Amino acid sequence: MANKHGDFIWYELLTGDADAAGDFYGKVIGWTSKQSGQPGMDYRFFYAGDGSDPKDGVGGYMAITPDMAAGGAKPCWLGYIAVDDVDASVVSIVAAGGALHMPAHDIPNVGRIAMVTDPQGVPFYVMRGASDQGSHAFASDTPKLGHCAWNELSTTDPADAMAFYAQQFGWVKDGDMDMGPLGKYEFLRHDFLIGAIMPKMPDMPVSMWTYYFRVPDIDAAAAAVTANGGTILVEPMEIPGGDFVFTAIDPQGALFSLIGQRRV
Repeated sequence: MANKHGDFIWYELLTGDADAAGDFYGKVIGWTSKQSGQPGMDYRFFYAGDGSDPKDGVGGYMAITPDMAAGGAKPCWLGYIAVDDVDASVVSIVAAGGALHMPAHDIPNVGRIAMVTDPQGVPFYVMRGASDQGSHAFASDTPKLGHCAWNELSTTDPADAMAFYAQQFGWVKDGDMDMGPLGKYEFLRHDFLIGAIMPKMPDMPVSMWTYYFRVPDIDAAAAAVTANGGTILVEPMEIPGGDFVFTAIDPQGALFSLIGQRRV
């Protein structure tokens, strides 16, 4: 079944070294890398597990080209949000204070995409897939190892961001958690809980989306990050529900987060 308008359907890593990135995430999360087969570009896929099941596709990755770097691209993770009509969504997003960064275009056998930013300058893609086959990159209802488990927006204006994403994608606020002087952690629902919006912390350089990928052993994953050249920014900490999370930077400079159980 096709994904609904407003679903997270794909994740993409822009990196300075595609070979090194594939090796790093393979060792840390257990992903398998495969070439996409797209003509004229070196675009690769990350799969949970051995990559034998198309439903285990989690995201893609590619090296930042000189033209991309000249335009300001830096290593980062980006999310794709499903829409019914890419062109109409771009018009609506721009009218609501967002901006268009990559015009809508078609990718053969994949779909139509565009890169935009929200009113606080946070980038993401909107996409209409070429087929009705649904994406399982985000594990919306049942935890799945290697898949994304949470989508978290840190922003300079949570209230404006909440209104923007609600208008564009039909997301609704589903309660919040008081973080004291840091503000409120506001949960997002789109049929299922999909993530949260929170105030940008003072030490964060810019507003951004952070994506949490599930691992089987949080401490083993943290050790693998360090052993393979990454840097842990926030050590594993327990969250409501019994999982642990931490945030890190990969060797090429992209920020990401992991979630999982503590096996002790």
